[in-house]
Amino acid sequence: MVQELKKGTAELLVLSLIEERARHGYEIAKLIGSSTDGELNFHAASLYPLLYRLEQRKWIRGRWVEKAGQRRRRYYELTAAGRKALADQRSGWRAFVKAMNRIVGESHA
Repeated sequence: MVQELKKGTAELLVLSLIEERARHGYEIAKLIGSSTDGELNFHAASLYPLLYRLEQRKWIRGRWVEKAGQRRRRYYELTAAGRKALADQRSGWRAFVKAMNRIVGESHA
């Protein structure tokens, strides 16, 4: 079930993590894993195609950054359209969680 929920919330997770500041793909993947105590993990095979799709929709913008002694990395940041998409997805998520909790909330578990 976690895998199915992950697929349905991947965009929301990624957009939320780059809302505050630009991040590179590896950092995004690590943050998802560490913030969820390993319950959710994204591998390059699934994360980078998602980032590409978000760029195609113009929800995020990627830029290459080179630093001395480090690999070149692509940093992603939200665009104005991405901020709107994030707000819409958060609203939908809150409504979904509220509806689910009415049925499967702690008192019913």
